[in-house]
Amino acid sequence: ARSFADIGDIVRGRDLYRGVNGNDKLEENLKEVFKNIYDEVTRTAKRGKKPALQARYGSDPDFFKLREDWWYANRKMVWRAITCKAEGAYFHATCGRGRDATLARKKCRCVIEGVPTYLDYVPQYL
Repeated sequence: ARSFADIGDIVRGRDLYRGVNGNDKLEENLKEVFKNIYDEVTRTAKRGKKPALQARYGSDPDFFKLREDWWYANRKMVWRAITCKAEGAYFHATCGRGRDATLARKKCRCVIEGVPTYLDYVPQYL
């Protein structure tokens, strides 16, 4: 099973698991997806923005910086997509820590509607 943190690592190209014999079709597919995003973003960029986008993302054939930015911009929507049908089955019943902790009652989400930050950067071990 994969966790939210694992999905973030996969999207950003940081996943330690590379599949059987190092053959990772998912990684190759993600490179292609982010190449398409890069092509579309630079093609439709407003006047004056294209050089900055090309400078930020263009020299990285694996699109790691674009992938990082995409994850930062979309992680909340990914979290919502993962948990939208998990009513009553949220795996961590509390939001927050210590005295500020509350139960995740709103369709298994915290009231603040945010992604629990304690799930973001979990170290990977093989």
